[in-house]
Amino acid sequence: MLRLKKTLIFSFRNKTFECSRTRIVGILNVTPDSFSDGSRYLSTDSAVERALKMLDEGADIIDIGGESSRPGASPVPEEEEKKRILPVINELKRIRPDCVISADTTKDSVAEAVLEAGADIINDISGLRNSQNLARIAAKYGAGIILMHMRGSPATMSQKTSYQNLFDDLISELRESMDKAVSNGIPPDNIVIDPGIGFAKNADQCLEILKNADRFHELGRPVMIGHSKKSFLGRETGGSSPEKRLPATVAGSFWLALKKIEFIRVHDAAENIQAVKLAEKIGALRKS
Repeated sequence: MLRLKKTLIFSFRNKTFECSRTRIVGILNVTPDSFSDGSRYLSTDSAVERALKMLDEGADIIDIGGESSRPGASPVPEEEEKKRILPVINELKRIRPDCVISADTTKDSVAEAVLEAGADIINDISGLRNSQNLARIAAKYGAGIILMHMRGSPATMSQKTSYQNLFDDLISELRESMDKAVSNGIPPDNIVIDPGIGFAKNADQCLEILKNADRFHELGRPVMIGHSKKSFLGRETGGSSPEKRLPATVAGSFWLALKKIEFIRVHDAAENIQAVKLAEKIGALRKS
């Protein structure tokens, strides 16, 4: 949609996205305790129905998560995470073989299993801090990888929000994750970076990242932002629950598209796609 001065590519499983427009990543949480949509999509049928709806609305990627990463969340055993995710991937790939699936996991055995089942991308919220072997697994399958910034774990991250310089520190630590990925066999074109809004960042820091998201382009890779319905939006707008933060989420997506962010991760595909399309039109008018 919005043109970049230099068009980057994101490659995965013998596929390529040209990052010349802002793409929507649809969130599909198959967990009982996610902050926004916990328990809604626990059955395979309901999860697949939701994924198909987002794809029909125009989502480019479906990001499936079997372990909540909300603040204070406890880890899920590997076998339970596989039990939640794998049936959804298998059925979705059966119905829509060409759909692009990202699996949100930090665990080696889960990554291996989902890639074997046909997932295209691993979304690692730990940025390879939990396991460098995950990078080797992704490399073996030619998968894409999303490297997010987080300090600590979901259970401890709220205590780790102290930075000497927010953007300098984030960029330095994301670069370390990128270096780990490349040194373990992942080509640079297979990497997307995510500064991790809400993960070891307080509300003011989240707002700064949203405001200056294009700063992360200096890493030379496409950027993904996941701001959808998060609590910092409620603090700024009065949205007291995730459901009441949809308008603020859409406004944020409009802003991110104007900032030429390549991937926006959201719960509601249709509404955010409308915002991105409008940003594209305005961006084109500003150039003419």
